[in-house]
Amino acid sequence: MIAISVLETLHNALSGDVLFDNLHKTLYATDASVYRKIPLAVAFPKDENDLKILIDFATKNNITLIPRTAGTSLAGQCVGDGIVVDVSTHFTNIISFDEQAKTITLQPGIVRDSLNVFLKPFGLFFGPNTSTSNRCMIGGMVGNNSSGSTSIKYGVTRDKVLQIDAILSDGSTAIFKEISSDEFKEKTRLDSLEGKIYKSIYTELSSKENQQEIKNEFPKPTIHRRNTGYAVDEFLTSDLFGGTEPTINVAKFLSGSEGTLAFSTAITLQLDNLPPTESIMVCTHFKSINESLKATVIAMNHNLYNCELMDKTILDCTKNNRELAKSRFFLQGDPEAVLMLEVSANTLPEAELLADKLIADLEQNNFGYHHPKVYGADIAKVHYLRKAGLGALGNMVGDMKAVACIEDTAVALEDLPNYIEEFTEIMTKYQQNAVYYAHAGAGELHLRPILNLKKKEDVVLFRKITTETAELVKKYKGSFSGEHGDGIVRAEFIPLMIGEQNYQLLRRIKKAFDPNNVFNQGKITDAFSMDKNLRYEVGRIEPEIKTIQNFSDSEGILKLAEKCNGSGDCRKPVEAGGTMCPSYRATKNEKDTTRARANTLREFLTNSEEANKFNHQELKEVFDLCLSCKACASECPSNVDIATLKAEFLYQYQETNGYSFRNKMFANNAKYNKLGSKLPRITNFFTNSILAKKVLGVAVERSVPKLANETLESWLQKHQPKSSTKVVYLFKDEFTNYYDSEIGKDAVLLLEKLGYEVKNIAHDESGRSHISKGFLKEAKVICNNNVAIFKDIITDETPLIGVEPSAILTFRDEYIRLADDKTSAEKIAKNTFTFEEFLAKEIEKGNIDISLFTSAKKDIKIHGHCHQKALSGTHSSFQVLNIPKNYSVTIISSGCCGMAGSFGYEKEHYKVSMQVGEDTLFPKVRNYSAETEIAAAGTSCRHQIYDGTKRIAKHPITILKEALK
Repeated sequence: MIAISVLETLHNALSGDVLFDNLHKTLYATDASVYRKIPLAVAFPKDENDLKILIDFATKNNITLIPRTAGTSLAGQCVGDGIVVDVSTHFTNIISFDEQAKTITLQPGIVRDSLNVFLKPFGLFFGPNTSTSNRCMIGGMVGNNSSGSTSIKYGVTRDKVLQIDAILSDGSTAIFKEISSDEFKEKTRLDSLEGKIYKSIYTELSSKENQQEIKNEFPKPTIHRRNTGYAVDEFLTSDLFGGTEPTINVAKFLSGSEGTLAFSTAITLQLDNLPPTESIMVCTHFKSINESLKATVIAMNHNLYNCELMDKTILDCTKNNRELAKSRFFLQGDPEAVLMLEVSANTLPEAELLADKLIADLEQNNFGYHHPKVYGADIAKVHYLRKAGLGALGNMVGDMKAVACIEDTAVALEDLPNYIEEFTEIMTKYQQNAVYYAHAGAGELHLRPILNLKKKEDVVLFRKITTETAELVKKYKGSFSGEHGDGIVRAEFIPLMIGEQNYQLLRRIKKAFDPNNVFNQGKITDAFSMDKNLRYEVGRIEPEIKTIQNFSDSEGILKLAEKCNGSGDCRKPVEAGGTMCPSYRATKNEKDTTRARANTLREFLTNSEEANKFNHQELKEVFDLCLSCKACASECPSNVDIATLKAEFLYQYQETNGYSFRNKMFANNAKYNKLGSKLPRITNFFTNSILAKKVLGVAVERSVPKLANETLESWLQKHQPKSSTKVVYLFKDEFTNYYDSEIGKDAVLLLEKLGYEVKNIAHDESGRSHISKGFLKEAKVICNNNVAIFKDIITDETPLIGVEPSAILTFRDEYIRLADDKTSAEKIAKNTFTFEEFLAKEIEKGNIDISLFTSAKKDIKIHGHCHQKALSGTHSSFQVLNIPKNYSVTIISSGCCGMAGSFGYEKEHYKVSMQVGEDTLFPKVRNYSAETEIAAAGTSCRHQIYDGTKRIAKHPITILKEALK
């Protein structure tokens, strides 16, 4: 055991950080695999010198270093009990770019899709494309020799690696690149670790016996996706070792070595020209998996750019995800499998000919029952559906999960139908209905058994299924690791897959590179056991956790947290679009991801010995920067709703530790605003004073919202409503009532002008502020009161509509978890709409007279409120603002504004709040002309836009009211 004082000394020696607190060790104990090992510490090196210090420390203290970028590894490559070395924070620079040579040199922490954003203006891109491409990093892709959906056209990462600059296990540096055979021999004479490495490779691979053994036992050379063990078979192409090539490149050997041989600091890649501009995807539907695989052999004769498979299990997982459901537009019936077959050409007519020829060939061979063609931007939606398949599998309710263990097998394309047929027999024997998806055209399907790894018998099955599948892959001379790597889950089977003699060869090469086992111990050689160190304790007694919210839809709060499988969608950068996760985008710290929050909650709810399992400072810290934006409720494929988990945590934690004065003020602001609104001018003067801000803990830089001179309720009491057969109930939320009463008035007047009667009845506030601050007892009372008030009057014919998205959408979201009368709450939820949703539905019914609106021209940009985007969508705002026929309306891809209710006002959160706004929204707003109208439904959003840009944003209601003739 390393003493804390020793780790503190290491921390002081680095320019970067070494953290060894419980929180960070918890965060880095898992990746996207089924494994969990608590590391000694987590290091964030800033430069190469830091890496050398870490290597020296590891050598002297007999520990291992575990390299990590985004931590999306499925096989446990990033899990270990040494020091996890996270290069995703500081090693993120492009070092050089040669447009003419089509090469780029970069550090390992650059996100794959971000790299391609940089390259696109030059007509270039990096071809290998994983399902995690919007957050996985080049270092991880090299470590795993990743490939993805484009491999049939652009190859695997190894094909693109030209050079690796590395630090070796003794702290020396080496540059591995293509060299001549004579230069290779010269390298063997170097009096250094680099020389010993070259000499070892030369000695081992010069042996005719070893060459023959590699040819006999390694996967078929025609299988492009082969990562089983180290790629010693790559060396056999050299004329030094019986091949014909006059050059050799050890960098290609390092690709796929999972960080076990050297530490990469710079990687040079060969780039490709962007694909042809016009593509068509044929999404052929099948009645069986076997039929789709036989069709793949035919389809691959058509020069495809993609040939991907989704099975019924994957497709069914996408039905209940708000975001993924939007991408199911091409489906007809209930297919057992869909092949995504993409053709490309320079013109659309050429692409049409290719697609028609493909369909004709499939139909001639009686393959498939439906062949829809998908065009343009819709192709990306289909890709998104397939890519999100991994995460969607984590959305299975309960402990049964699709387990990654045999999902990476690759065989020759001609062997695929027979291989899958035999694989299915294995699954049937074990009463398994496995999941089939991904890279059919490359001979690799991601096959997953459904297991409960908390049960001893299923852990036994975990090993049995993996072993029998390995034996089947060996029979077809396939690769047990196609693109996800060996890691922990498959490394144990390498001797079976390549033979004991070859395995001992790998061990000797590992010893030459890394004699002290400094780099990523337990992976590839001398492997950890595949059924030990699992994320969940086998045979555990499930902890009983009482919550105030109802988590029965996930079988309890713990199992909701356990839905997070670590796929890391929450780490996608700003340029990837979407909103999740705004705090991570601002800080780039793993601690501030959705994944970190779910994993930390899972860890403490499972292992805490406190009477109140929520009573941990680590949980308080990890939830601190969560903006409760709810983007994870829709953008996370597993629907891990961290905002809901945070509200429960805050309630449970504060029940033990007390509620702060500031939180009480924010949670009960409607009560205080009721008092303040009696003398609004005096109240506004006081609340915007520096003294008041300091007392409340509000950032002095903030402008505090001002109470309206007249509340909406007061105005409604005096207003004479207009009668109509078309009736709506207006929810007077606490924000509109006290702050934005003018918008509330506009809503009433606009609806009346359009022919609706607006009913006003007494009701409680929404409870949004109570929920966000964890005052769930109070929120529950509010919820029950409102459900009782509205349950008998809200129907299809008399809906409830609201102005402020975060308030009205509580009826559709939190009330379902809080209400005692859940049946009534669900009935109300079905007939509760944002103002824009309601109008959009009325437009579709033909109930809106567009002649009432101006024909003047106006340019409008819409920023969507986060809750609106997660629970409702911004398309309704787009529809209603297009009612005036000459309005030009665009939805801004703007992420989160950063205000998030009270979050952005709190002094300790102000800088992060503004950084979130600067990530996407503020720069775009500043670039719009003064004549462009900014539309934002959220009151927090409008205040944040003003504080960040000095631009006044209007609610869509006001814009439409002003557009009336």
